[in-house]
Amino acid sequence: MTNRIICLLLSVLSVPLWASAQATPSISPLGTFTSATGEHSEATTSYSGSAPVQAHFEANTADDEGWNAYYEWRITPEGEKQPWLVRREKDTDITFTKAGTHYIQLYAIFTQGTDTVAYTDEYWKENNPLTITIAESKLEMPNAFSPNGDGINDIYKAKQGWQSIVEFHAYIFNRWGQKLYQWDNPDGGWDGKFHGKDVAQGVYFCLVKARGADGRHYNIKTDVNLLRGHTETSGSSGGQ
Repeated sequence: MTNRIICLLLSVLSVPLWASAQATPSISPLGTFTSATGEHSEATTSYSGSAPVQAHFEANTADDEGWNAYYEWRITPEGEKQPWLVRREKDTDITFTKAGTHYIQLYAIFTQGTDTVAYTDEYWKENNPLTITIAESKLEMPNAFSPNGDGINDIYKAKQGWQSIVEFHAYIFNRWGQKLYQWDNPDGGWDGKFHGKDVAQGVYFCLVKARGADGRHYNIKTDVNLLRGHTETSGSSGGQ
């Protein structure tokens, strides 16, 4: 009996003291997101928005001091088995321009001597991935505006509610086909001027060529009624 107790004590003492006291490295991936209009989200595990979305992912590790680490971010579209993008860095930045839901998983392996701590397939079978959902595209242009300085509908631009537009080119022409203005951002627009001077009230023409995150192509052609005498009290200025 005495010999058995001694053997048990020796087996306990053979375990390095640091092994029982050292904490195990862990991960808790999070993402922060910037929308197409520049709005920033807080750190989160899921996000929905309009493309393009700029995402910053962090491994958010703990107790990893003294361990060698390998990181692999895998971004996989919904319905697919293989990732469309792999990044091998602790924290990474990705711009999402394709509509649909994307799943983000961080595979991490920590090693120290002969010890290994892995967050791979088994870990992700029991934990939900991060998700980002990009909305389908939408784009409409109004047929009138009133650049009269009243602060209401003074700029000719895409109708409010446009979303997931990843390419955009708009042009304004007069009745003789002369190009007066162009812009390349759906959040921008025309103020009714040419070379810094107000153009006359009348009908102009707008051409828009754009592409959505869902692959949809837009080729919009519309008349634009410029109404300088229009005021808020005389009714709505278009946007129809």
